[in-house]
Amino acid sequence: MSTLRAVRFFACSGAVLLGALVCQPASAAAALDPGAPPGSNFDLSAWELQEPVGEPGKPTTISASRLGDGFQDKYFYTDSTDGSMTFWDPENGVTTPNSHYPRAELREMTSTGEAASWPVSGTHRLTASVDVSEVPDHVCVGQIHLAEGSGSTKPLVELYYYANGDIKMGVEDSPDGGQTQHPMGNVPLGQKWSYEISLTGGDTIGLVLDGKQTTWPLDSSFKDYPMYFKAGNYNQSTSSSSTVGARVHFFALGVSHG
Repeated sequence: MSTLRAVRFFACSGAVLLGALVCQPASAAAALDPGAPPGSNFDLSAWELQEPVGEPGKPTTISASRLGDGFQDKYFYTDSTDGSMTFWDPENGVTTPNSHYPRAELREMTSTGEAASWPVSGTHRLTASVDVSEVPDHVCVGQIHLAEGSGSTKPLVELYYYANGDIKMGVEDSPDGGQTQHPMGNVPLGQKWSYEISLTGGDTIGLVLDGKQTTWPLDSSFKDYPMYFKAGNYNQSTSSSSTVGARVHFFALGVSHG
């Protein structure tokens, strides 16, 4: 398995079920423009943004086309000092019907604007370079999630960063729920780190964290469920505060399917 030591990543989309695959290079950290919106620094053509605002149970979503046209606001913007794609998520944000926690997070889409939904067979990778500059307790920065309409509202895996610097991989026990968290390392708050989350061969969950690889077997109960990737800032704490929350910076982001 490749690690994240390479500078460039690839955002890929296409008719995965038919074997077609299109890959486009995502931004390298050195190429980020602090004066440009996220959609100019990153290829977001295969992503939809969910924000922690809107109606209760119905958060606002921003389409890939709007992201490409330069959308940004206080929840999703370019950091003016380093060009990172930045997600801000206050504890009092609007949530989805199936979660108690708010999020400013990207949801994987297809090149035609449909919600991505791919089978567990094949090779699927989500790569990113991030730093968390602010977090009350812990925040999820990357996921593989079971697709809508599959009969489950659960994730397969969630990658968490804790306020003390601990990084843990949460692996769901079954589509009915329950999660086991695995300690993976520690990175100080505000320091950049890289990850690759993968599902390969229809039977193996993988995490590469700053070049170190760990794998887990895919429980057979998940094998008939379609999946998709999520990346960003899914804050795992809630309160009435609009000023306490999580802030996550992305320096690279890519998806591939094969």
